[in-house]
Amino acid sequence: MKILATIKRTPQRDTRMKLTADGELITDQVQYEVNPFDELAVEEALRIRDKVGGEVVALSVGSAAASEQLQTALAMGADRALRVEFENGLDPLQIATALADAIRRESPDLVLCGKLAIDDENGQVPLMVAELLDWPHASFASKVELDADAKKAQVTCEVDGGLEVVEIELPGVITTDLRLNEPRYASLPGILRAKKKPSDVIAGSEIADMPEPALRVTGYRQLPPREQGEIVESAEELAEKLIAKNLV
Repeated sequence: MKILATIKRTPQRDTRMKLTADGELITDQVQYEVNPFDELAVEEALRIRDKVGGEVVALSVGSAAASEQLQTALAMGADRALRVEFENGLDPLQIATALADAIRRESPDLVLCGKLAIDDENGQVPLMVAELLDWPHASFASKVELDADAKKAQVTCEVDGGLEVVEIELPGVITTDLRLNEPRYASLPGILRAKKKPSDVIAGSEIADMPEPALRVTGYRQLPPREQGEIVESAEELAEKLIAKNLV
């Protein structure tokens, strides 16, 4: 069974981003990592491979800098890495188009993606990929089970009202949520083995039907400072303060 796990290079989760006076991000001192939700996708791909056999391919779209995060996936246990080369930023549909093109070339049985990236929190790309491929998808997975012949997946999805269990035929796209698993750390032997594993690049110019950008970021702004909290002595006092602030 071939499983593709998509990866995005994102700032480390505790990073406090800073801006220039013109509203540009300052990235000189920013450290990057594998998007945490994508780590869940890699981990789940490895667990499925270990149960049913096959291959795990880590897939990313971006510049050569993303190779570091692909190496992390290889060190975790992925068998191969594949990167679609783009130096400049792409909008979600362009990223989805590049991923879908690479997925068609690989013809996997399953694609696992993080439910969203922690930098922009759009959560659009995996669903766009499924639509471009005309594949079924299941989102916010907290449990994934394959049938005996690995032709279908039963996915427990986290929804507002609790849990929903859906079944999709494979190949398909599944997005991962926090309670799906606990990603393993890349061990020193894994890091050493990762250096010898194959890592291929697809030129961005080879991507078919790349759309024109439909979205662009014009600038950033800092959030306003939070007001200092108040300690109240009773529920009655709390109610009075909320009423005074027109919050109820």
